[in-house]
Amino acid sequence: MNNFDFVCPTKIIFGKGTENRVGDETKRYSKKVLFVYGSGSIKKTGLYDKVVKSLKDNDVDYIELSGVKPNPRLSLVYEGIKICKENGIDFILAVGGGSAIDTAKAIAVGALYDGDVWDFFVGKAEIEKALPLGVILTLAATGSEASDSAVITNEDGWYKKGIHSDLIRPQFAIMNPELLYTLPQYQTAAGAADIMAHIMERYFTNVRNVDLTDRLCEATLKTMINNVPRLIENPEDYDARAEVMWAGTIAHNGLLDTGRIGDWASHRIEHELSAIYDIAHGAGLAIIFPAWMKYVYKHDLDRFVQFAVKVWDVDLTFTDREAIALEGIKRLEDFFRNIDLPVTLKEANIPYDRFEEMADKCTSNGTATVGQFVKLTKEDIINIYNLAK
Repeated sequence: MNNFDFVCPTKIIFGKGTENRVGDETKRYSKKVLFVYGSGSIKKTGLYDKVVKSLKDNDVDYIELSGVKPNPRLSLVYEGIKICKENGIDFILAVGGGSAIDTAKAIAVGALYDGDVWDFFVGKAEIEKALPLGVILTLAATGSEASDSAVITNEDGWYKKGIHSDLIRPQFAIMNPELLYTLPQYQTAAGAADIMAHIMERYFTNVRNVDLTDRLCEATLKTMINNVPRLIENPEDYDARAEVMWAGTIAHNGLLDTGRIGDWASHRIEHELSAIYDIAHGAGLAIIFPAWMKYVYKHDLDRFVQFAVKVWDVDLTFTDREAIALEGIKRLEDFFRNIDLPVTLKEANIPYDRFEEMADKCTSNGTATVGQFVKLTKEDIINIYNLAK
């Protein structure tokens, strides 16, 4: 196990009706906030009215910034930064899924910076300060409600890049599983794939003697495997929603990282798909992760056997060790397919003519390789795209 620092200061407020506490929580930080949300679904569900009432009841003034899209755009981040600077905003409230939260995080960094906020995403500047923010979560997927990361798409060239800093972890995250009842099945499924990918990025490590976090990763994956099909069958299964929602936070708040080095190649490779083709990030990961596994499993066959046996209950007497590893990958693909996610580029109607461009972008920013479990070159990435056909 490696040395580590673990910091996760986000206050989790979990359970039924907790969205009504947003005004009381927000006023602890500010009386004037930027209220960031998406295309208006929170108005249809009544959540918007609850948020506004709670803010007003607690004498919190707000300026709205709506229009957040999946794979959130830099242009809206610029708009939010301008609002904050012109109106003396000192707290941001994001209501939505990872796209709204990541937009708020980028605004929080850019509002206190004199240059272009994109500098942080391309490594030209280090994050030294950020506005505080709070969250009401409406989609279990990205884990952004308690993570140190945010990912934004720059429409100028369609680059999708991320930032990391403990300064952008939300001060609080309000999480009511009931708010997820109205999600379309596809969003629930894509969110589940995103959560599972966050766990698997950490699980496939070269660090030895990490039994505790191995077991935590396996247990969190098993929680997803057991509960996601229940949600597909019954979107209002509160207990299953609660399990998946909490798993999404645990998957990406840093706990499963402790003492180990994760891979993150699959995320980098997928970012190029969702940047160019605007596919849901989780759906893209359902395509890329099995392809990555097929490409690298021989690097550490023992770990892939462990994954197959501990996570997917593959029988150890199954032919031979390589067959066990491949069966584990197959069961992951079958799981994604059974919840109606694509597992090939063809199934997602993504063409094959931009692999080189995507591999170039993936290895830009002065990084000739991506990933830690196996360091992948541009040629390797193209090979993985081809495996994903």
